[in-house]
Amino acid sequence: MTQTSDRIPAYTPDHPPVPDSDELRARIPGWGADLNKEDRPSVPKLKFLDTGAHWDFPERQPEKWPRERSVEHRFLTPVFGTAQPPSGLSGVMRKYAYTFSEGRAAHWLILLYADRVDAGEHHLRSLLSMRPDNPITETGIKAEFTRNGLRSRFGRKRVDVHHTWMDPLIVGGPWIVSVYLIRRLFKRKR
Repeated sequence: MTQTSDRIPAYTPDHPPVPDSDELRARIPGWGADLNKEDRPSVPKLKFLDTGAHWDFPERQPEKWPRERSVEHRFLTPVFGTAQPPSGLSGVMRKYAYTFSEGRAAHWLILLYADRVDAGEHHLRSLLSMRPDNPITETGIKAEFTRNGLRSRFGRKRVDVHHTWMDPLIVGGPWIVSVYLIRRLFKRKR
């Protein structure tokens, strides 16, 4: 991808142009408070080290399907994850979330709900595949009894003890509701 802008793009070894200090100080309250290098504890870490990179701009990873793109960035990062391509309703929700700016709550809330929908899709897929998830071993219930899970909760000031009463409802609730609905369906068919 070629750059058409006069600005120096991200992911290059060049430093972007720095605006005038006086202009920034007038516009942003407190700007420049850390300009004196003796006041900054991270100064020794800021030294440029030659990394040996043989490129100015990294080679771009090919896109196998259209990726979600943030509206804040002109193009996709040179390297990105491909392990979980968007699919189903959760994929549609994720694509829709990227129509919003990353600074808006809608962007992040839609992504959070898309994760929950994705988990539900996978649970449903496992039920329909006739090899459902095993709630006893995969949720950690077995470890509560075999790995001192219950005993570790008492006599200590653990924060998670306050919501322990909810865990069976959150973990077991969907399974109980699923079994109940399946039983009602079979009773109706009879």
